[in-house]
Order: sequence, then C-alpha cells, then structure tokens
Amino acid sequence: MRAWRRVLCVSMLVSGLGAIALAQRATTPAPAAAPAASTGLRIYVSDETGDSVAVVDPVAGKVIEQLPVGKRPRGIKLSPVGGQLLVALSGSPLGGPNVDESKLPPPDRSADGIGIVDVATHKVLRIVKSGNDPESFDVTANGKTLYVSNEDAGELTVLDLTAGKIVKRVKVGAEPEGVKIRPDGRVVYVTSEGNGEVIAVNTTTYAIVGHMKTGARPRGLAFTADSAIGLVTCENEGLVTVLDAKLHKTVATIPIPKPASAPTPARPMGIVMSPDSKTAYVTLGRAKAIAVIDIATRKVTRTFEEIGERPWGIGISPDGKKLYTANGGSGDVSIVDIATGKVDKKIPVGKSPWGIAVKP
Repeated sequence: MRAWRRVLCVSMLVSGLGAIALAQRATTPAPAAAPAASTGLRIYVSDETGDSVAVVDPVAGKVIEQLPVGKRPRGIKLSPVGGQLLVALSGSPLGGPNVDESKLPPPDRSADGIGIVDVATHKVLRIVKSGNDPESFDVTANGKTLYVSNEDAGELTVLDLTAGKIVKRVKVGAEPEGVKIRPDGRVVYVTSEGNGEVIAVNTTTYAIVGHMKTGARPRGLAFTADSAIGLVTCENEGLVTVLDAKLHKTVATIPIPKPASAPTPARPMGIVMSPDSKTAYVTLGRAKAIAVIDIATRKVTRTFEEIGERPWGIGISPDGKKLYTANGGSGDVSIVDIATGKVDKKIPVGKSPWGIAVKP
C-alpha cells in the first residue's frame, strides 16, 4: 500500500474512534459530585424542638442546609481540631421553669449523647454516650476531652472523646447547665441552676476546688483570656456575677438594667467575650436585648434593643464586629452590628434556636 493511502486509513480510523468516544460520553451519566465542603464563615445553630442544626451563611443571609442530628440538640461547639462539630442531644422531655415534671412523659435515654458531625460533609459520624440529659459542654484545646453538664443527674461528666467513653462523673448540684474550661485548661466551671452557685473542678484530679455563690438561676459562663476573671449570667436576678477565677471567689455583681423597649426586666442568658477580652456581650432573653459590659469598670455601657424574641445563644465574629443570637421565640438568628448596635438582618432557621457555634 502506498504511504499516502496508509496515512489516510489511519486518519479515518482515528476519526471513527473519536466519534465513538464522543457518543459514549454523551450517553454515559457523569459521576456524582462529592459533597461540597463548608467554606467561608458559617454559623451553626442548634434547634431544640426541630431535632436539627441549621447551617447559616451570614454573608448571603440564608440557611444553606438543615442537618438532622437527633433529639433536642442544645449545647453546640466546634472542636478545636479535627474538623468536627459537637452537639449535645437529649431524650429528656422538654420542660422548663414551673413545669410539673411528674406529668411529663418518660425520658428516652437511648437518645442521650454527644453527636459528632463532620464539618466537611455535614454527616453525623457517631453519637457518644455522655450521661443522662446532656445540656451544655466544653471541649479541651486538644479536642480529646469533653466536660458535659447532665441536668437530670446533677453531674458533670468527663468524656474521653477518642475512646468514646465516660471516665469520670462529678456531683455538682441541682440542674447543672453552663460549662466553661478556664483558658489555661487547669479548671472547669459549671453552673448549678438549682443551688445558685458555680462549682470549680480540677481537670487533672477531678476534685471540686471551689464553690462560688451567684445570683438566682446561673446560666452562661465566660472567662477573660488571662484566666483571671469569670462572668456568670444569672437569669432570675437580672445580673451578672463576677468571679475571681484564680481564687474561685465571688467578687462583684453587675446589675443589668431593664431596656427601655423591653416587655420584661433583663433576663441574662448567654454570654460571649470579645476577642480582646475587654467586653462581654450578654443576651437578655425575654427582654429582647443584649447588654454590653466593660470588663475593666464592671459596668453595662450599652444596650442593644429589639434584637429578637428571647435571644439565648450568642456568638461573635472572629474580627469582633458582629454578634449572632439564637432567638428561641421567633425561630431566627439575628446578625447584630456592634458598632451601631442594630440588627443587620434576621434569618429564619427553625423552630427553637438554642445554641450558636461560629466557624471562621
């Protein structure tokens, strides 16, 4: 065969194979796309009666996903390591102040635990048992240990997250709720709503090293970055108790005045510290407001009003310019500009928003 004929035949063959390949690609379904990772600033909001966590894009101002996680999700935090979101789940029936608990249905203890959610895929990896009725918790800097308040049991549970098992239970008084590890990691504080005090627990020996009286029904906790000062929100007395976190002593109280537009007196609930530890922001529950506390003077310097219906959980942006509140009464999250004290936007997120976790 002449050379030019061989070239022509090869060219025709290649063209034919190319056409077949194109036809096959046209009829073969494309592979399924991998789950998109969560990128950019995200707000995770636990929905207590919705049994889910809402993933909020605060820039776009919308919920981008609802994650079913289990019964009564309340406390929520991002692990410092490993790309995991941690959520406290409870099978105890919803009650609250002045509710006759003897008339409530029995608890579902199989639902109690800490849900571990992969941040990249938004899938629940597992649920680790953590004692009866876990409500709030804090996680160590290495992401290995959780300290969990078990409201029904009156205990602080120490949970080895790697092994997935409880290593210690500490009796801390009636209705423990708020849990916060001192920034130096040596002590963990837990509030006892029933006893009106904060209990300090050594994180090495698990011994109780302090009892600090607070106002009635202590809820949330925050520390300054130097571990020197602790703040406790006290819902039923409308004040914040100031603690010497080195000596485990109560040193002062900060009264929270009734906001001018509020339908009720201040009901301090959630608390978050500014990145520079100079300012604390406190949600005021049914007063629909946020109190701004100057740490140096121990005074309320501003009040942001008309934030939402019953703001509870609160988070702050990494740059310290925005606040995010979970408004349990209206089922939304408020984004608050700190400079102006005004709500930028409200984002519907579910039935009963409870806790806030902020992912940079």
